Amino acid sequence: MAKMIFVNLPVADVERASRFYEAVGARRDERFSQEGVAAMLAFSKTIAFMLLSHARYADFTTKRIVDAKAESEVLICLSETTREGVDATLAKALDAGARADPTPPQVMGDFMYGRSFEDPDRHVIELMWMDVERAMAAWSGAGAA
Repeated sequence: MAKMIFVNLPVADVERASRFYEAVGARRDERFSQEGVAAMLAFSKTIAFMLLSHARYADFTTKRIVDAKAESEVLICLSETTREGVDATLAKALDAGARADPTPPQVMGDFMYGRSFEDPDRHVIELMWMDVERAMAAWSGAGAA
C-alpha cells in the first residue's frame, strides 16, 4: 500500500463541510463516513481529509480544539499540476462559499504560483503549482536551498 496522508479537521457541520470539499473536487468515501459524525473526502489515492464533528475529534485528543476563526495551527497545501489548475480549484472553492486568499498569493516568476482559501470553518487551504526544475535553478542562483 502506498504511504498516505489523512488530514483530520474538526468541523462544526460535517455534512456542510463535506458538500464544500466535494464542490472543490474531493470525493466522499462512504466506507469511512458516518452522517453528522465523520466523513472521508479523498483528493487522490494518497491524500484524504477526515472531517470530524467536534465531539468525534475530541475522541482523539485531550487538547482544546483550536477556533480556526481566531487562531491558526496548521496551513494545508494541496499541489496542482498547472497554474490554471490552481485558479480552477480556487474558483470552485469560491463558488462553494470559500473566502479567497487569507494568505498572500505566491507568484514567483515562471516557476511557482500559489493562492489560498478559507473553508466554511475557516481552515486555510493553500493551492500551489511549482515547476521543480526551474525552482531549483532559480533558488540555487539566489543561494537558497
